[in-house]
Amino acid sequence: MHITQKDVQAMDRIERLNLINSLSGIKPVNLIGSIDADGNENLAIFSSVVHLGSSPALFGFILRPRGEVRRHTHENILATGEYTINFVHTDFIQEAHFTSIKVEEHVSEFDI
Repeated sequence: MHITQKDVQAMDRIERLNLINSLSGIKPVNLIGSIDADGNENLAIFSSVVHLGSSPALFGFILRPRGEVRRHTHENILATGEYTINFVHTDFIQEAHFTSIKVEEHVSEFDI
């Protein structure tokens, strides 16, 4: 199968989303928990967590570029230097996905 950039641009939004999201294969689902300087909790779903090294133990994750949409996870990590990464079991995928909704920074996705 050969798909051109023009073909991709002509796809409807959902078809394009499904194609692009599947290109890198199966990705684990992780929740990254953070807290801001005022104690507000944040929980966000990430599929871009990667192992970087074992000695020392290093993990990384990829964030979308900052723009008009605020990235609470990134802001919190920069402010406090702390966060957790938790693998999501398949039994909790639906609940984990709910953390991707856009909420004000004082609303905790842990409560959703």
